[in-house]
Amino acid sequence: MFVIAVFSSRNETLYFANMFKSKNYYSMIINTPREAGQACGISVKFDARNLPIARQFLSSKPFRSFVGFYSLRIVGNRQMVERL
Repeated sequence: MFVIAVFSSRNETLYFANMFKSKNYYSMIINTPREAGQACGISVKFDARNLPIARQFLSSKPFRSFVGFYSLRIVGNRQMVERL
């Protein structure tokens, strides 16, 4: 399972993704799924096992545009998105 971090600011999305990259954790910039609501259009996808690390990143900097974390699962040929 993957988690996506959704922001309303593209700059903060990219900054958050770079925090993962600087610590050598897997992350990927993806288009924000419709189910995650209105955002800047891109989100950061990462392995669910790294959610505690993502929470640490959020607490270390003042991310004002953070919308929330969402689980991202593929069931059959359908993408399931749920707010955490």
